[in-house]
Amino acid sequence: MAQFKRSIRDFKDIAALIAEETGQANDNFATAFASDLDGVRVGRGEEELTTDMPDATEVQLAVELIITTVFDVLRDTRLESAAERIAWGVIFSFHRVADQWAAQADKATRDVQDLLGTADGSEIHSVELERVHDLLELLDEGADALGCMRDHATEVFHAETGRPWSAPKATLVSSKRTHAVIQGTDYLAARRQKRIGQHHPAGPLVAFSGGRQWSDFRPIWKALDEMKAIRPTMVLLTTAQDRGGDAIAEAWAARTKTPLVRLGLDVARWGSKRAGFVRNDQIARLQPVDGIVAEGSGVQAQLVRVLRSTGIEPTLLSLYGGPAHWAS
Repeated sequence: MAQFKRSIRDFKDIAALIAEETGQANDNFATAFASDLDGVRVGRGEEELTTDMPDATEVQLAVELIITTVFDVLRDTRLESAAERIAWGVIFSFHRVADQWAAQADKATRDVQDLLGTADGSEIHSVELERVHDLLELLDEGADALGCMRDHATEVFHAETGRPWSAPKATLVSSKRTHAVIQGTDYLAARRQKRIGQHHPAGPLVAFSGGRQWSDFRPIWKALDEMKAIRPTMVLLTTAQDRGGDAIAEAWAARTKTPLVRLGLDVARWGSKRAGFVRNDQIARLQPVDGIVAEGSGVQAQLVRVLRSTGIEPTLLSLYGGPAHWAS
C-alpha cells in the first residue's frame, strides 16, 4: 500500500512537471471536467465526503500514460504483438464504464420526469425530487468526463497503431460536452421564434442520417470533410442515433468543432412506426442546404426522397461500397 501511495505522488509530480511545459489540459478535458456543482457528497452513510472533479490536466496525462506505457514496455519484446490487444481492452474498460454511467443518467432522467408528473407539494416529495435531480447532475457530469477519457485514449491508440479503436457492436460517440450540441427540440423552438444564438447557431444546415450497421468511419468522415470544405461554417444535423452512422458523424463534429444539432425520434408522441418519418418531415421543414445519407433502413431511404422533394440531391453512401443504388 505504501508503494502504491508513493507511485501516486510520483505521478502527480510528473503530471505537474509536464503541465508546466505543455500548458493546461486540452479544451475537451477542460470542458468535460469543469463542474457546475460546488461540491458533491459521495459515499455511503457516515463515510460521505464533499468532493470535486479530478484535475483535468492530471487526468489527461494519466490516460496518455496508461495507453502509451502498454506499448512502450512491450515494444521490441516477444510480447509486442499483444500490446494492441491489451490497450484495446483498457480502452474498452473506459468505454464500458462510460456507458454504464450514461445508462444510470438516463434512468435518473426518467425518475425526475416521473416525480415531476406526480408532484403533490409535500415536503417528502420535494426532498426526493431534489435528491434525484442532484444525482442526475452528478451522473451527467461523470458520464461526460468518463467519455472524454475514453475518447482521448482512442486518439492515443490511433497514434500508436495507425488504426482507429472501435467498440464491439457499437461506435465511439465523442462526449457531447466537447463540442457545440443543440437538441433538436431546442433548435426547432428557436427557429420558430426566429432566435439566433445558443440554440440556433448561424450557418448553413447540412442534414445527415446513417444506419446503425455502420462501423467504418472513413467514408462518412471523407464525405463530411468534403462537405465542410465547401461549407466551412456548416451546422451538422443528425438523426441522433447513438450507434452506427450518426455516432460516427457526431464524432467527426467533435473532432472538427462543428456545431451539431441532434434531432431524435419522438416515439412517445408519434409511435415507433411513424416517428422516423415524422422526423424526416421535420428535417425538410428546417430547410437544410445539403444532405448526406448513409445506407440504413427504410427511414434513410425515405429521407432521401424527402430531401429530393425539396430540391436537394443528397450525397449517398453505400454500406458495402460501390454505387449507391439503395435509395434510387
